[in-house]
Amino acid sequence: MRRERVPRRLVVGETVWLWSVGHMHTVPDAPGRPRYPDCREVLTVRRADARHAQLRIVFRGGAGRLVPDGTGPSGVIRDATGEVLNLHEPGVVRRLVDAATDRGVLPAAHGVAETDGWALLGA
Repeated sequence: MRRERVPRRLVVGETVWLWSVGHMHTVPDAPGRPRYPDCREVLTVRRADARHAQLRIVFRGGAGRLVPDGTGPSGVIRDATGEVLNLHEPGVVRRLVDAATDRGVLPAAHGVAETDGWALLGA
């Protein structure tokens, strides 16, 4: 059985990527905003040789976009067309890394960058 939060390896050509999947909440604190948390699935990727340059690919729930909120399996997202993806699958991670590379959103230096995962899926 896998240990949670331990990065997995993905080799693409000569590049070794480390990746992990997590679930995050942002509880709105502004008056008049809903009291339920903003659920999102986050795929974090980084090159093994640049561990401090991370990309967080964020999938937020919303209209026609479903992310686990305690009722579904971890890492499984679904869009309005009914396409279901499991972020724990290496093939899905490879597809997202390729899309992020094509769009030039991977950080090259120390730091954390975030991008909308739904936009990458459309690429």
